Amino acid sequence: MNKSKGHLIKKILPGSIAEEFELAPGDRLISINGHEIEDIFDYQFYAEDTYIEILIEKPDGEQWILEVDKEEDEDLGIEFDNGLMDEYRSCHNKCIFCFIDQMPKGMRDTLYFKDDDSRLSFLQGNYVTLTNMSDHDLDRIIQYHLSPINISFQTMNPELRCKMLNNRFAGEALKKVDRLNEAGIEMNGQIVLCKGVNDGEELAFSIREMMRYIPNLQSVSVVPVGLSKYRDGLFPLEPFTREDAREVLSTIHHYQNESYQKYGNHFIHASDEWYILAGEELPQEENYDGYLQLENGVGMMRLLLNEFEEAVKELQEKISAGTLDFSSREISMATARLAYPFIRDMAARMMEMVPGLMIHVYEIRNDFFGEMITVSGLLTGQDLIAQLTGKELGEALYLPQNVLRSGEEVFLDDVTVTEMEKALQVKVDIIKSSGRDFVNAVLDRA
Repeated sequence: MNKSKGHLIKKILPGSIAEEFELAPGDRLISINGHEIEDIFDYQFYAEDTYIEILIEKPDGEQWILEVDKEEDEDLGIEFDNGLMDEYRSCHNKCIFCFIDQMPKGMRDTLYFKDDDSRLSFLQGNYVTLTNMSDHDLDRIIQYHLSPINISFQTMNPELRCKMLNNRFAGEALKKVDRLNEAGIEMNGQIVLCKGVNDGEELAFSIREMMRYIPNLQSVSVVPVGLSKYRDGLFPLEPFTREDAREVLSTIHHYQNESYQKYGNHFIHASDEWYILAGEELPQEENYDGYLQLENGVGMMRLLLNEFEEAVKELQEKISAGTLDFSSREISMATARLAYPFIRDMAARMMEMVPGLMIHVYEIRNDFFGEMITVSGLLTGQDLIAQLTGKELGEALYLPQNVLRSGEEVFLDDVTVTEMEKALQVKVDIIKSSGRDFVNAVLDRA
């Protein structure tokens, strides 16, 4: 995009300020209050004021100056052709744990794009390594006080960080955390743990170092490295064992207790995989500090179970009062190995409570990426079809929402829901992520 021509408007939201001023797709935003808009950072900052002057260029070249009085933070109702209003910045690291490097050839191009854009951290919650964050970006984050910023730490050992990211500047980039902290910018962190690399004493050291940034660094998640079967020529990494997982949890729990005593929060969190691998009980809800790290799989199962229990309690009251309107029903569910025991037990509870309800629950092995990948978000349509063909599926097959690309009815390998329905000869429905949605789906209630 030629910045001198501004930013192309793709959509005007109904009932918005932009619609009121008769803006339309194809118009271009040139400036706000005389400031040229570099990207979404600038746009959101300058558009916050209660009075703004917007320079718009129409497709025929005519320019309009619009004077807008509005509420503070009220959205203008403009969607741009490019969500960032700038080019997306790709990652220049060669991390030893990068999952994109472990993907087979022949998938759609967008799956191979490695983003490391600080603006996506602010807008979409993506985690960034800071190696691609320029001083200019850092200055604007501080100037506009944009937060939270989500950071992939991996380790607080500068030399080890350079090795893990295969970037000689990766250790130096940690100094940017000091500037963000001094400016009061809220942050969240992530450590992708690799066996024999940044675990053990290195993990303990990293946690101690990161605790210096509390309270601005609100939380840090520790997730195990994902290992697909496509690792030929890559850094040799091994999967964690049950004993390894117990040691990791022991370290995390030690520092959780220390943080809670000093700061009133648990700070460092283990993703659900660690508890399942270790064979240990999931922590209670209060240990998750408001579920700040759900997107990293921290507390997902606990939240699901708690929501399920609440919905089941309401269901039991209806059953006791004789007000449950339900006829017999046979359905099926499929999920990946990680969540399977929980979904199986939830289904069993439902069948015990509701006469005439039959639920078949199937654990899907990830043949596409390899058996060490156990999360449902990386299941493919072809694995689901192959392993469910010939199984008892009932009147509908229910799948978790994260098996589909966001906002679409397409699986990771481009198999569509319609194609799956045709292949399995069954209606495919999607269950949203909450325990209440699970109960409603089973009972066929919106």
